[in-house]
Amino acid sequence: NIETLSKEQILTATEETLRRFGIAKTSVTDVAKTLNVSHGTIYRHFKSKAELLEGATEKWLNETIIAPLTAVYEDRSLKGSDSLKTYIQTLITLKRSSAHHEKELFEMYAKVTEEAGDLIEQHVNRMTNQMSEIIKRSDLQASAPDRLAHSIFFATTRFHHPSHAYEWDSPTIDQEFLDLWELLERGFLNKK
Repeated sequence: NIETLSKEQILTATEETLRRFGIAKTSVTDVAKTLNVSHGTIYRHFKSKAELLEGATEKWLNETIIAPLTAVYEDRSLKGSDSLKTYIQTLITLKRSSAHHEKELFEMYAKVTEEAGDLIEQHVNRMTNQMSEIIKRSDLQASAPDRLAHSIFFATTRFHHPSHAYEWDSPTIDQEFLDLWELLERGFLNKK
């Protein structure tokens, strides 16, 4: 029933359509065809293709990135800097896996990253807020947990930001992360 078509159903159909056609060839009409409705029905929920892609990106980020990171955040068996390191390594693994196994949706995310600053800012804030809470509940002696969380997030950007995806297949990338982490950890563990 067209009247009960939800945003969630439209976003799920958008993901299916993106997987089939890729971001460059997916249109609002394609999404409508997947749902057997007119494109006008889609426009009742989303004002433009850009807004539709933003919605699909937000859904994808929440399910693919934030949900697994939240599990790491909530894991109280991890302590101190190990918890923070596991959080960042999980983020890196999730992004790499998406770039390799969900290419079309990762491309959508990369494109929206360039165009939807508010959405990406909210996404980054969710992650850095979780990192800040990890710092606060751990044995890390950080005087400014929020600043430390942001600093660590942005220092590791090369390993998880979509604009660096072309570097992720480098045979030295894992060691480069470990080298950077050792440097960061030495800095924030020794700072009083």
